[in-house]
Amino acid sequence: MSRRRIGFWYRLAAVICKPPLLVLFKRDWRGMEHIPADGGFITAVNHNSYLDPLSYAHYQYNTGRVPRFLAKAGLFKSGFVGLMMRGTGQIPVYRETTDAATAFRAAVSAIEKGECVAFYPEGTLTRDPELWPMQGKTGAARVALLTKAPVIPVAQWGAHEAMPPYAKEKKLRLLPRKTLLVQAGPPVDLSAFYDQEPTAEVLRAVTEVIMAAITEQLAVLRGAPVPAEPYDWRKAIARERRAAREAAKAGAGAAAPSAPAAPAEPAAAPEPAVGSQQARSTQQAQEDESK
Repeated sequence: MSRRRIGFWYRLAAVICKPPLLVLFKRDWRGMEHIPADGGFITAVNHNSYLDPLSYAHYQYNTGRVPRFLAKAGLFKSGFVGLMMRGTGQIPVYRETTDAATAFRAAVSAIEKGECVAFYPEGTLTRDPELWPMQGKTGAARVALLTKAPVIPVAQWGAHEAMPPYAKEKKLRLLPRKTLLVQAGPPVDLSAFYDQEPTAEVLRAVTEVIMAAITEQLAVLRGAPVPAEPYDWRKAIARERRAAREAAKAGAGAAAPSAPAAPAEPAAAPEPAVGSQQARSTQQAQEDESK
């Protein structure tokens, strides 16, 4: 999509969204020179706040190359939001259905028409405790290999200070006034993969290259070193579940009474004090298990 073909619906969205963004936030925008002036391309963006799609969209809009986002299909069905999603040409994603591949076909078609398609490769808000990009999904890699279009890594930071991810209450924290930082980097070099069969291993390797490029841009914004390896959400969940199972087993073992050894001769009846202590120990073990 050229700089002259932003269209009515995108301009309407800008009229609605830009004034509060300009008033409520400061901006630190970098790397706009890396956004292609012509032709189709992909942007791969990190995600650490419910607010950062607006921050990125504002940045991208001001380059004159508006993005088409891949978004959950449910957003296209409801009221004014659905109207705006359809009007601005966003791409619905039908998760876990036979229509899931439709989004990729639509993305490829848009790029071939000279438009920008924006991917959040993580697929959701990052679960990394330090808010670095976690391991990505392979959708952006798949479309990149199909189209051979430039892939521009985009990092953003600061929106999480106004709206932290996974906060119990999704309230804006506007004071003191926050700075929304967005930085685009040079295109990711994927030429080594273009002649390879897009197997699962190749798609994973391409995704890792893309995520590494995003992380490098974010490290510049944060002024911090790149993590040794990206956060693996699935492995983290597996570790948590395994730890919970082991804790449950340990608690059950502590709460279960030990079988008495067979006496060599008739045992005397336990004194009341001993019986009371055993009851208290069992009760304490049960309380510890429930904490």
